[in-house]
Amino acid sequence: MLIIPIKEGENIDRALKRYKRKFDKTGRMRQLRARKQYVKPSVERRAQIQKAAYIQNLRDQEEI
Repeated sequence: MLIIPIKEGENIDRALKRYKRKFDKTGRMRQLRARKQYVKPSVERRAQIQKAAYIQNLRDQEEI
């Protein structure tokens, strides 16, 4: 459970924004969406390899 202490006189919108940011960092929604449907291990590995290749390509372009 996330606990966001609200400071004295703090705007509720600002506290809500801090809550949303902290919630995003936990990765809960991504995890829930990933669990909605079963993904075969081979498909999951292929996606990881493609992601790694994409990131490597970005890093290679950055060096040039």
